[in-house]
Amino acid sequence: MSEHESAGRKLVSVDFEIFGYVQGVCFRMYTEREGLRLGLVGWVKNTYSGTVVGQVQGPADRVEEMKVWLSKEGSPSSRITRASFSNQRTIDKLELSGFNTRF
Repeated sequence: MSEHESAGRKLVSVDFEIFGYVQGVCFRMYTEREGLRLGLVGWVKNTYSGTVVGQVQGPADRVEEMKVWLSKEGSPSSRITRASFSNQRTIDKLELSGFNTRF
């Protein structure tokens, strides 16, 4: 049994895509900041179609908090119309390190 299971905190990974007014409003910077605040790892980037995509990994409860933040809060000037989450899966260990913006 891994230390994560014994602590009752399974690790999960989830991909996200956020729709709405989410580019040019520091969405990536705030996402990075929130991910780090929650102790998650991941990445975030803008798409050509005007959405923001990324992946977050960490303890399941923290990832759930991040999903709520991505769906409802975002950066102060953003207007989120829809958040889509996919490929949620349990992982044995973190596959990423840090939280960064990709270009």
